[in-house]
Amino acid sequence: MRIAINAIFLQKDRLEGYGHYVKEVFSRMVTQHPEHEFIFVYDRPHNEEFNFGTNITSIIVPPAARHPLAFKYWYDVKAPLALRSLKPDVWVQPYGFCSLSTHIPQVLLVHDLAFLHYPQFIPWYHRIYYKRFTRKFLNKAKNIVTVSAFTKADIIQQYAMPDKKISIVHGAAGKWFHPVPWQVKEDCKDGFSDGREYFLFTGGIHPRKNLLNLLKAFSLFKKWQKSNMKLLVAGRLAWQYDDIVEKLKTYKYRDDVVLLGYLPDEQLARITASAYALVYPSYFEGFGLPIVEAMQSEVPVITSNTSSMPEIGGDAALYADPQDPDAIAKHMLNLYRDESLRSGLIEAGKQQAAKFSWDTAAQQLWQIISDTAKK
Repeated sequence: MRIAINAIFLQKDRLEGYGHYVKEVFSRMVTQHPEHEFIFVYDRPHNEEFNFGTNITSIIVPPAARHPLAFKYWYDVKAPLALRSLKPDVWVQPYGFCSLSTHIPQVLLVHDLAFLHYPQFIPWYHRIYYKRFTRKFLNKAKNIVTVSAFTKADIIQQYAMPDKKISIVHGAAGKWFHPVPWQVKEDCKDGFSDGREYFLFTGGIHPRKNLLNLLKAFSLFKKWQKSNMKLLVAGRLAWQYDDIVEKLKTYKYRDDVVLLGYLPDEQLARITASAYALVYPSYFEGFGLPIVEAMQSEVPVITSNTSSMPEIGGDAALYADPQDPDAIAKHMLNLYRDESLRSGLIEAGKQQAAKFSWDTAAQQLWQIISDTAKK
């Protein structure tokens, strides 16, 4: 079998959600199925670290697909033309878009429908593209994969897709997310938080991630507790971040907030495992990977009671309305004051995180790809 994979988000030091999913799943799949050929389709030069096996053929198909006009041209013209001579049996589209012109059977991965629920958080031209073409993408794909039961139900409700066309293949945390010894925690705190305990937020600085309400909650926590704890933010400046950056200039506790930027996997894992707690009050997530990463690292989690996050966190997290900084702050305070609560969440989190496995995800997606190629 010859499998084409849209690999345009496999970018060194910029993987984030989409890229991590593709890397983790297909690095396993390529190794587990050496008798099959994989075609990685890029839109720009790629890093050699993504050549997971000798059964990969990598092709570069310009121009870079990073805005709606380029999306349309790349997916419907350039990429299908490039694949015509290679004759793949199936084409995996992991980023919510697919080709409307190709005759190759496609597997479409949809992480979420955030553009419908929070349209104000994406550029208008992307919003128009999503709204115009998402239904067509869903209809065109032979099979649809989502990362949570929440997203599957959302697709069915919004687009009336048949249940049997949609499969759930959860993500998971990387193997580098694990508990670390006391000395590693101390070294991490010395290096990033002046030796103090810290709350951690992981994710791009973007309005949907709700950092403004997190800052308000952190202010309340500091006011109530008079603690010297810090707040570390690990993630790149993504989009519409100017408001956050400006607010921090006059923020009362600005000296206790540290913007770390994008971090390599191993460094992020150490910082996660050394945190007092993860606070992840995002408005909307299709999966919420930082929740599992923290739990696997034996770090308690405070997150939102919306979208997929209760599904992913199960009974092992504290939940708050992301619109309510007071509720978020109260959870931060309770964790700080109640060590038995914190210990219980850590233990429950270990069990919850164990439910998510990249090996399982790779096996499940392989079966869907095989079924699609036979249709």
